[in-house]
Amino acid sequence: MSDEPGQTSGAVQDSHHDDLEGYGGGHVQARHGRVNKWLLIVYTIMFLWALYYGITYWGGLGPGLDY
Repeated sequence: MSDEPGQTSGAVQDSHHDDLEGYGGGHVQARHGRVNKWLLIVYTIMFLWALYYGITYWGGLGPGLDY
């Protein structure tokens, strides 16, 4: 076990991504991360569905309400 700079004593050093940031006087905490691939796929599908729905029913009363 060495006390020299740059040497670790077997413990895993935390990266800056694990640091918590506090907001609102410590009531809200956030950490840096990444968005999972499955969630990006869900976002893409929802965006494409919104485009389809907006183009298909633009200006009408909505599906089933055209009298």
